[in-house]
Amino acid sequence: MQMTFRWYGQGNDTITLDQIRQIPGVTGIVWALHHKPAGEVWEPEEIAAEKAIIEGAGFNIDVVESVNVHDDIKIGRPTRDQYIENYKITLRNLAEAGVKVVT
Repeated sequence: MQMTFRWYGQGNDTITLDQIRQIPGVTGIVWALHHKPAGEVWEPEEIAAEKAIIEGAGFNIDVVESVNVHDDIKIGRPTRDQYIENYKITLRNLAEAGVKVVT
């Protein structure tokens, strides 16, 4: 088990990674790409940029929160298949970057 801390990212959180580093035992950051609307693919370049910031501060990126499921999937609209495919691509991109858990 590892201790993680939820961080909303630069410009979105009043707490900095330097401040989080002061918490004993915290080794990972639970993060997200908050600017991405539900249903959009999280691109490898965007993931890599956030990974560089977090790992540069000495934390791992093992856990991501808030890969939001588009409403069209939830209610079964005809466009759901494209949003499901986008979700699958996002999960693959996150896995390739080293993410182990999506909540």
